[in-house]
Amino acid sequence: MISPWMAKLIGCLPQGLVRYISKKVLNGYLNKYATIEVKGMEHLNEVKRPIVFICNHLSNSDALVLSDVFKKENLTFVAGMKLNNDCLTKLGMSMTKTIVIKPNSADKGAISNIVKAIKSGENMLIFPEGTRSRTSTMNKGKKGIVLIQKLSKGRIVPIGIWGTEKLLPINDKGMALESFHPAKVTVNIGKELHVPGRNKDEEKHEYEDRVIDFFMYEIAKLLPEKYRGVYSFNEGDKN
Repeated sequence: MISPWMAKLIGCLPQGLVRYISKKVLNGYLNKYATIEVKGMEHLNEVKRPIVFICNHLSNSDALVLSDVFKKENLTFVAGMKLNNDCLTKLGMSMTKTIVIKPNSADKGAISNIVKAIKSGENMLIFPEGTRSRTSTMNKGKKGIVLIQKLSKGRIVPIGIWGTEKLLPINDKGMALESFHPAKVTVNIGKELHVPGRNKDEEKHEYEDRVIDFFMYEIAKLLPEKYRGVYSFNEGDKN
């Protein structure tokens, strides 16, 4: 893995050169260590752009894999602000278009930027869980995606990804200590989702809870059972 001091050195270079070097280095790791299988790409043929892709989150390599798989879609990623604090993840972010959001807060400025980007025609990728899973299973989704979809009218397409937790495992001592390992990664693309309407007399928070559960269960359907976590169908298939 590239050393932190080298990442800092690269980060001092002009942005265009940083992006070029980042892509070369990180795509090199991806080509060396990852065997990627993609399912369901045909589901995108009939979907009008822009698309808001929603995906479970297992590893810092998720964005690298998805950026490669969807390179024709020219994705913009939504990423937590803390990633900018680590020189290596910051390097990874430099090779993708990213809108930074403050985690666990109502970041109105970031949400406004996300909505504007979608309305301008940019395809967006959002991890509704807001952070990587430490158990490799799904956590509860954050309701921000419900507001973003409502304001942007972007078309929602779910994605299930697995294997990245082995490709670039989480190191709780620090992101800079994470390293790549050989792994098979699967990206399973679902069909466009039709957002359910609000029922008569349904409270706003009840409706938002229902929609985020709908989104997350649709992601879970694309994953092997062991990755579904709180959205395991053993707890009741709500859809």
